[in-house]
Amino acid sequence: MKHEQDIDCGGGYVKILPTGLDQENFNGDSEYNIMFGPDICGATKRVHFIVTYKGKNHLIKNEIRAESDVFSHLYTLIINPDQTFQVLIDNKEVRKGSLLEAFDFLPPKEINDPSVSKPSDWVDEKEIVDPEAKKPEDWDTIPAQIKDAEAQQPEDWDTELDGEWEAPQVPNPEYKGEWVHPRIANPEYQEDSQIYAFNSNKYVGIEIWQVKSGTIFDNFLVTDSVETAAEWAEKSANRQQAEKDLKKKDDDEKKAANSEDEAAPESTEDLPDLSGLDLDNDDDSDADAGHDEL
Repeated sequence: MKHEQDIDCGGGYVKILPTGLDQENFNGDSEYNIMFGPDICGATKRVHFIVTYKGKNHLIKNEIRAESDVFSHLYTLIINPDQTFQVLIDNKEVRKGSLLEAFDFLPPKEINDPSVSKPSDWVDEKEIVDPEAKKPEDWDTIPAQIKDAEAQQPEDWDTELDGEWEAPQVPNPEYKGEWVHPRIANPEYQEDSQIYAFNSNKYVGIEIWQVKSGTIFDNFLVTDSVETAAEWAEKSANRQQAEKDLKKKDDDEKKAANSEDEAAPESTEDLPDLSGLDLDNDDDSDADAGHDEL
């Protein structure tokens, strides 16, 4: 996908759709298996990766950043039978992981034990006042500062004391630590090793929305061969390099044209009108001409 920098908002997604699609009424609400593609709007520059599981669309939990310069970029999604995935941009891996960890397809394996509650006498305080500590009798009579024998006491001097005494802290013998709710197996959790697979993948749908023109969205490949996808990715890299070379050439030509404009002489329209002056610079002629006028 090629996305110009001055485009405010836009996105282009490829959707893999199952059998049963109403093609004549295909729209954003049509059921799909996978949606994948860049979404660029202001500060948002992400790659949408959504998988439908049991009728619900699940968006990847951690965003993947999309490219947003003026060149074409190739976005590749690989889903493996071991329920892992890879996302590549320009044939370089930008994210990989487990479908089970990256998406909230399944409920948690464990939940808090509903039959257990935090004991009412549970002690949360890690430290308590030391019961054996005693406040010194002269605690309040010892000033925090004394006069410097060599200094003169300022007229507005006010002696500060230590303030209210507080006993030192010691470990609480009753402390049990932070209470952790016991966990049990979630009765609603069921393993599913076939999340990556779909009953059918029959159609490819394209969903594009733009605020401004300037986006090219083309060249789609759906295959079960990672090697084939990599080969086509190399061709895409060649295309991007050609775009960069062309842009550099265009920038160089513009720079050269600007340099020529700066070095060019001023237009004759900007020069003073000298048509009525004698530019022969002959002193004798000038003298004679002056004599005749007298």
